[in-house]
Amino acid sequence: MPKTLFKATAHLKEGMQVKAESRGFEITIDEPKGLGGTDTGMNPVELVLCALGACQSIVARVYAKKFNIQFDDFWVEVEGDLDTDGFMNKSDVRRGYSDIRYNIHIKTDAPKEKVEEFVAFIENTCPVGDTIANPVNLKLNDIVIEK
Repeated sequence: MPKTLFKATAHLKEGMQVKAESRGFEITIDEPKGLGGTDTGMNPVELVLCALGACQSIVARVYAKKFNIQFDDFWVEVEGDLDTDGFMNKSDVRRGYSDIRYNIHIKTDAPKEKVEEFVAFIENTCPVGDTIANPVNLKLNDIVIEK
């Protein structure tokens, strides 16, 4: 399959609230009250964790048949350590996550070895996991000054 271009727009609204849109779908992103927001939605770093868990879940659904794995339930718990002093410029620490951990829960009768092979495949195949684990070419295209 060729490269596919994905696009999104994030539009700052009142306070720290952001309306993000992609393919006609919209979500509200905000900060908790303790970080200066109004708590009307998840914050960006929480969305990163959700994206990882969702991506692993989708990979599981797409490839379960290939591995002859049947499951009645599948979910991912994701947590990460982030020092907010980095973002607040209070100390010289990384601004993003230093560590992300997850637990994959699968309700299945499949043998443990088969499930472990399946989970290793999920970890290897998940695009969000790959994006987090490996450097990405991140570049500003342009600054557009609106009149």
